[in-house]
Amino acid sequence: ALSRPVPVSMLFYSFFKTLIGQEVVVELKNDLAIRGTLHSVDQYLNVKLLNVSIVEPDKFPHMQSVKHCFVRGSVIRYVQLPKASIDVELLQDATRKEAAQQRAAK
Repeated sequence: ALSRPVPVSMLFYSFFKTLIGQEVVVELKNDLAIRGTLHSVDQYLNVKLLNVSIVEPDKFPHMQSVKHCFVRGSVIRYVQLPKASIDVELLQDATRKEAAQQRAAK
């Protein structure tokens, strides 16, 4: 039986699920950066953040009162992760497997 290639989004989804409860910074495509505790993530990489603060409050004063938020995955540019929570070897292995599966599928 052939194993099906795992879509890249599922690789990220599985990884982000391991970060639930950690503090992350989510930078949006409109340059808004939100720091908060990752509460949940779904298969579309939408995220829910709790206890949020705005990284540059002077640029986005209207966001100061927001305490919890839901961010649509398609508007996220970057997610800054806590260095201590990243298992680099695990990510490299997963990335190599993903690349090998993509090559084999062609």
